[in-house]
Amino acid sequence: MEEVICFSPAKINLGLEILGVREDGYHELVTLYQSIDLCDKIIFKVRTDGHILLTGNDPLVAWNKTNLVFRAAEILKQKTGARLGAEILVEKNIPAGRGLGGGSSNAAATLLTLNRLWDIGYGPEELFALAAELGSDVSFFLIGGLCLGLGRGERILPLEEPTRWWVVLILPDFSVSTALAYQEYDLLERSLTSTNKESKIIQFLEAKDISLIRQFKNDLEAVAFKIYPQLAEIKQEINSSGAELSLMSGSGSAVFGLYMQEDLAREAAARLGEKYRTILVATVSREEYRRKLGTGASPNW
Repeated sequence: MEEVICFSPAKINLGLEILGVREDGYHELVTLYQSIDLCDKIIFKVRTDGHILLTGNDPLVAWNKTNLVFRAAEILKQKTGARLGAEILVEKNIPAGRGLGGGSSNAAATLLTLNRLWDIGYGPEELFALAAELGSDVSFFLIGGLCLGLGRGERILPLEEPTRWWVVLILPDFSVSTALAYQEYDLLERSLTSTNKESKIIQFLEAKDISLIRQFKNDLEAVAFKIYPQLAEIKQEINSSGAELSLMSGSGSAVFGLYMQEDLAREAAARLGEKYRTILVATVSREEYRRKLGTGASPNW
């Protein structure tokens, strides 16, 4: 059986702004996605009997038909009539429920890899359509690097990438439900939701002023910090360590600090690591992202 190995990177949100609630019930977002060098390893083997078999090493993750990886493989079969199957083994390093997009990243890698292994030949338009059906973040992971996310997060615009940044990532020992975070946002922060809100992210992109990143925010923090006050404490400690930006990623619970200087990031990681589960990683460019996916998955567009 042909075997392909790819590495599926996580993401952080350098900002997440909620502009309003859409007619379809989703939230209208403006966000900046950034790939980071924290990866899951996925091993794919082609099966000739058409079956999809999914296994993984994280006991906290459901390795069944509800998993995004299985759903990605299944939707590709359904849409294309592919007769081949696959054995998929996921070695998790990206913790689930921390706002780092591990499941979405795995799903995008699955679409890209099986598109090639099954010789389907789908291009960007078809793959992005499938990604949008699977989840709001999956589309970003077809591209990687630094991207602007619009709509419910599925409209992706690749951006010019800055130099390498260092990221101190703190991983609390609890997860946050994305659905619950948005529900609580609607209940507790409805007065803040306005389609006329001024976007700091758009201002940053228009002005191209790197100093504006210090004004970025995550609108879900107010809700998450009420439920888990310790997240606010973590953010404050990161801010005090010299980070250019500290935010909760996505709906949490991971909180990160962004640093321009590696030595400053290492000092902060060492100090914060005495108290929290801390990982030091770097941002990943779009070119690096494709190399990590490997030749079996990297898109050729």
